[in-house]
Amino acid sequence: MNDKLVTLIGGGGFLGRYVAQELMKAGARVRIAQRDPRAALFLRTQGGLGQMQFAAVDVTKPESVARAVQGSDGVVNLVGVLAGNFHAVQAEGAATVAQAATAAGVTALVHVSAIGADAASDSAYGRSKGDGEAAVRAAFPRATILRPSIVFGREDQFVNRFAGMIAATPVVPVLRAGARFQPVYVADVAAAVTRVLAEPGRFGGETLELGGPDVVTMGDLIRWIAQAIGRAPRIAELPDVVGGLIAKAGFLPGAPITADQWKMLQRDNVVTGTDGLAALGITPTPMASVAPSWLVRYRREGRFGTVSASA
Repeated sequence: MNDKLVTLIGGGGFLGRYVAQELMKAGARVRIAQRDPRAALFLRTQGGLGQMQFAAVDVTKPESVARAVQGSDGVVNLVGVLAGNFHAVQAEGAATVAQAATAAGVTALVHVSAIGADAASDSAYGRSKGDGEAAVRAAFPRATILRPSIVFGREDQFVNRFAGMIAATPVVPVLRAGARFQPVYVADVAAAVTRVLAEPGRFGGETLELGGPDVVTMGDLIRWIAQAIGRAPRIAELPDVVGGLIAKAGFLPGAPITADQWKMLQRDNVVTGTDGLAALGITPTPMASVAPSWLVRYRREGRFGTVSASA
């Protein structure tokens, strides 16, 4: 990776910042491309002099994508949304990035999708991810597609959201308590991206699923988070008929959920295809080994609190 230029589309986001750090450790030059590059300027301190560039890009505007990828050796598409126009961003936008990478003569393209991507999915999110993968394959056949399960880390909007809810209320309602996840550490996903780019000839054209070492149910995850932050709320596992009504209404106090997200929860979010971390030689990081270090802020007494505290 020494001195190669890699453009990260959406590089200032949660996953993007970790990918940028891994790439710079490997000696690559990184171009952070996103709608507002100023929001990613905090990354300037992560690399050496001249190792980082910034560019404005909007995946719904092909001309901006073409400018952003010009001169790149590798491109990583990290753009995704949880609400809004899924198709425009995750299907058409993915096609735009892949087409621009081909036109620019880019050697390697990594497209970050998600477990559950399926053009036939009941969920608009899942369909757009599936359509995006197909579009990437059509425009850049040697692209590597990575499908992570739920990605967790210090800045995530998954574990932290539930920890905040648990800390704020004595009763925690849980939807789809039996739904299974395989949470994967953000740094492991970043390492996967970097290893793929280091050996594009070996992993080009592959679809790799990324999951952590543990498969957990939603109910068990909520209980583990509660224990980790020293809380003992009442866990109310809601039946599906109630969960469906809440999703249709569009909210759950403290933990918003849409009807589309409810559809995604009907399928387990676990590795069923090629185990990407194993194929890449990456040992997955257990949540229990890293998450407590940042979950301390949800304890009653912060870092000085004990996990035996009651709600």
